[in-house]
Amino acid sequence: MVPFSILDLSPITEGGDAAQSFRNSLALAQHGEALGFRRYWLAEHHGMPGIASAATAVLLAHIGAGTRTIRIGAGGVMLPNHSPLVIAEQFGTLESLYPGRIDLGLGRAPGSDQRTARALRRDLDVNAEQFPQDVVELMDFLSKSPRQAVRAVPGTGLEVPIWILGSSTFGAQLAAHLGLPYAFASHFAPQQMMQAIQIYRDTFKPSAQLAKPYVMLGFNVFAADTDEEAQFRASSWQQAFVSLRSGRPGRLPPPVAGYREGVGPAERALLDSVLSCSAVGAPDTVGAGLQDFIERTGADELMITSQVFDHAARLRSYEIVAEVRESLSKA
Repeated sequence: MVPFSILDLSPITEGGDAAQSFRNSLALAQHGEALGFRRYWLAEHHGMPGIASAATAVLLAHIGAGTRTIRIGAGGVMLPNHSPLVIAEQFGTLESLYPGRIDLGLGRAPGSDQRTARALRRDLDVNAEQFPQDVVELMDFLSKSPRQAVRAVPGTGLEVPIWILGSSTFGAQLAAHLGLPYAFASHFAPQQMMQAIQIYRDTFKPSAQLAKPYVMLGFNVFAADTDEEAQFRASSWQQAFVSLRSGRPGRLPPPVAGYREGVGPAERALLDSVLSCSAVGAPDTVGAGLQDFIERTGADELMITSQVFDHAARLRSYEIVAEVRESLSKA
């Protein structure tokens, strides 16, 4: 059975704050470690009222201090927001603190609206275009024999594993060209998933880091003891997603019974599209959804995200996912 990992946005719930989100994130990482999940990743977003993981490397240091074996990393760092040297130093620091446990996923999007992106790094258009060059520069900073006069301290020689993230075919082409593992954001942008996977596998060039293609796919799971409860829990994320795509981002709201049935046709079409890479339900329902997705895509690994309002229910969702994975591996 393919390994499962955890993607966390450190959600800020209505009535909560970032401090509570960070406590919940650590508890989730510890829970995932105990359940046998391979990785725990955080995603960089800025200016989002419902996402607390803006300072991704700082929060990863907190997670690393509270865990022992699970791999931790960024899924991802939005490289156009940063100098490659700074990221090499940050993740060199993390690798020095938690050796053999750090992953560095890199994305091209700003992880914010355009105004916030320009406040982060003002020559945004140029930086987005030079993403491939920035990736290569960052890889060189972390290599054992960097070609540059400048050194990342810490960082040089630590060879932190680098992933390319994407939601289109661009990232697939870059990951294949550089011989890096590829993580596709199918949990929120599934439209080009199959095309991107095919391009990546067909054009992959082996590298010092990776001998053959390795694809990790994002997948939403809202698991509970009954289908009805799972549908109820999923409504928090559905509300948040519709609000985000409508230009009204906010904190993760409490669940609402019958939410999906009450939205208009445009909102329902939006949810139907993104839910094509999701499983919502009791263990049997979730297991069938996961099995079908793995068979359809040939994924080497799944990155499970579960944006549930109630923290205990969120932990239970991941617990069910772990139980389902165990049963699938024995089938």
